[in-house]
Amino acid sequence: MPLPVVDPARYADQLAEKVETVCALLAPFAPPAPQIHASPASHYRHRAEFRLWRDGDALDYVMFDPEPVKMQQFPVASRRINHLMRELMTVLRSSEVLSRKLYQVDFHDTFFNGTGTQSADASLISLIYHRPLDAAWEAAARELEAALQCAVVGRSRRQRVVLSRAYVTDHFAVGEHVWSYRQPEGAFSQPNGAINQQMLNWVYQRCAGLPGDALELYCGNGNFTLPLAAQFRQVLATEISKAAVPAARHNLDTNGVDNVCLLRMSSEEFSEALSGVRTFQRLQDIDLDSYRFSTLLVDPPRAGLDPGTLALARRFDTLLYISCNPDTLCANLAELGSRWRIEDFAVFDQFPYTPHLECAVRVSRSST
Repeated sequence: MPLPVVDPARYADQLAEKVETVCALLAPFAPPAPQIHASPASHYRHRAEFRLWRDGDALDYVMFDPEPVKMQQFPVASRRINHLMRELMTVLRSSEVLSRKLYQVDFHDTFFNGTGTQSADASLISLIYHRPLDAAWEAAARELEAALQCAVVGRSRRQRVVLSRAYVTDHFAVGEHVWSYRQPEGAFSQPNGAINQQMLNWVYQRCAGLPGDALELYCGNGNFTLPLAAQFRQVLATEISKAAVPAARHNLDTNGVDNVCLLRMSSEEFSEALSGVRTFQRLQDIDLDSYRFSTLLVDPPRAGLDPGTLALARRFDTLLYISCNPDTLCANLAELGSRWRIEDFAVFDQFPYTPHLECAVRVSRSST
């Protein structure tokens, strides 16, 4: 995919074009007019990855378009990432120990939560190498941590060196509450913090007053689980990622959430379990009959929902579907059948200046 051309003067027009395209795609399902959630026009990404490019003695960050493009700055990334890019490159160009066989740098920053401060564990840099990391590297990396006031993690084949921490701590205001989230190094997190906060509030508001309990599939690090827990008696959440599940458990504990049961299961496995097709050892201490499920939240990958999960969704009164792919969202809505109606429709511009547009729908099942 070509690199985005960042032109804040064109942002509103580009977003309007994307919204028009998605509305036309969903038109057969007669949704209400979408709530449009715009991104900041620049400095909106809190994760960024760069390759390192050597040309003689020169060293630069690059991205590919498809040829390498040198990146002196990256206006879509947060101001903190742009600052760290400059500071880190100054060090790398003067440090053979840190730069030797370094081929990739990943930056992870956090969303400013509006309280006037950022947490002490707000930034992280991953340095990825084609060589083993030794004591000399570790000593130089510790000096780098102190100089940049940022955590540093080193990676090479079968090696991961964590100096102080391997995560950032993010904060998002949802309703009247500010939730704390641990985002592990190398694990998925929503890259656009401002849009993520809007998505969290949309889910929180759409769940207000819904009866019964909630099931969440693809819960990740608990991004939506925390605000869901504030709106339901009980929540059962599932996730398959080995990195995400411990982060989700940490986030539940840190925020004092005690009405969520978290399972490491795929959506397909849980669908089979709830339908009685298979039994699982992981569920032996879970009383599924104690749950009065009424609401299902899904945030699936681009491929959308598999047939088993779609069959499970038909058993619920309300479906909240967060989609990174409007095409598979439409396919899944068609497969649900005519008894389902879109009650709410929102679009979230997670990736400005690209064709991508995140969608969210609240779908209700008709009793007739």
